Amino acid sequence: MISAQNHPLQLSGSKYWLIAFVGLFLAACSPKIQKNNTKAPDVPKKVEEKKEKPAVKFTQANISLLIPFKLNEIRLKTATKAEVEKSAMAIDFYQGFKLGVDSAAAQGLNFKLNVYDTRDNNSQVEGLIKNDALNASNLIVGPVYPDGLKYIKDYSIAKGIPVVNPLAATHPEEFNNPNLISIVNNIDLHAEKLGAYITKHYNPENSVLVLINPKDPGSLVLSAPLKAYFEGNKKKFTFQEYASVFTMELNLIKNKKYIIIVASPDRKFVIPTLDKLVKLKNSGLDVDLYGHPDWIKQNYNTDKLQLLNTAVTSSYKVDYKSSVVISFIKKYRSAFNFEPGEYSFKGFDIGFYFGNLISKHGKDYLKHITEEKYKGLHNDFSFYHDEKLGYINASLMLLRYQNFSLNLIE
Repeated sequence: MISAQNHPLQLSGSKYWLIAFVGLFLAACSPKIQKNNTKAPDVPKKVEEKKEKPAVKFTQANISLLIPFKLNEIRLKTATKAEVEKSAMAIDFYQGFKLGVDSAAAQGLNFKLNVYDTRDNNSQVEGLIKNDALNASNLIVGPVYPDGLKYIKDYSIAKGIPVVNPLAATHPEEFNNPNLISIVNNIDLHAEKLGAYITKHYNPENSVLVLINPKDPGSLVLSAPLKAYFEGNKKKFTFQEYASVFTMELNLIKNKKYIIIVASPDRKFVIPTLDKLVKLKNSGLDVDLYGHPDWIKQNYNTDKLQLLNTAVTSSYKVDYKSSVVISFIKKYRSAFNFEPGEYSFKGFDIGFYFGNLISKHGKDYLKHITEEKYKGLHNDFSFYHDEKLGYINASLMLLRYQNFSLNLIE
């Protein structure tokens, strides 16, 4: 079963002192083995066997969820859409997470879920630390934003408590926490996924690999690891780099397959790029297009994307035809009288995966995280371990625009 403790506005850790006191009391009252120093000359000395105390059975896991509800800032009569959506994200994630942990609890382990409103303010996290509210945690999920994750780093390391980064795509190097568990794939993994797919499916002898890189900050984040990947690749493609497709047009090679990667996440740059590529395609250019992961969240002309055989990498995709997804939606509606959003699915996958992991392996669950793969409603998890950066999810999808939808191709 799951015991959900919701403390969105309270930082008091008094109940944890009670738990600590009970622990000390039990320790003080535990029996001690005393040696018998009385000599008995007529009786052979008896060899005493040391009896080991039986291991304490792990019956309850404590999970702390740190999330910015920011309910204290919401004024319903004057709130903007952006303000409401910030709180809605937190509520959706919490509700999905709770359903996930609850589903994992069906295996028999008890869960104590402590929920805290960080208000996206590090002073709230500091209050939790000072009041010892997090000390008993087997797992901390959140904070959800990079600043909060950086702030809790020292505490996580000092106490040896794993911290899940549930939503931020920030590279783990920015946190440098060996106890961090990163859910969202960093951009280097996206570049590696693209590079591996292109290497596997294209012949360097009859193709040209083109990187469209306007060199703005957003583009450089993806273009740098892409260039590094192909520079070290055993398959040597004809590699070209241009600031735009308009420059590329002047250097086209006839009878070649063009593999074009557009590194930009800037919609204002991407729209004219797609228009130009469509014209080149209609003029006879054989082209496959690969885009930035952010394109999934942006609105582009689907006909043009399909014509260009466009594919993008992604950390997530919900298959609404799946029976397990349909079951989750029904359960969510029944529990909350509302439709699940993107963050509801994210929350469920994280809650269920870690709840299940802890149920199977107890306190030592981290030793098994790299072994336990997961195919979720929204995310897939496949972790590898880095001694400095923690546990990193390397599971990525490649999706292609076909039949007016994004379809999984790998």
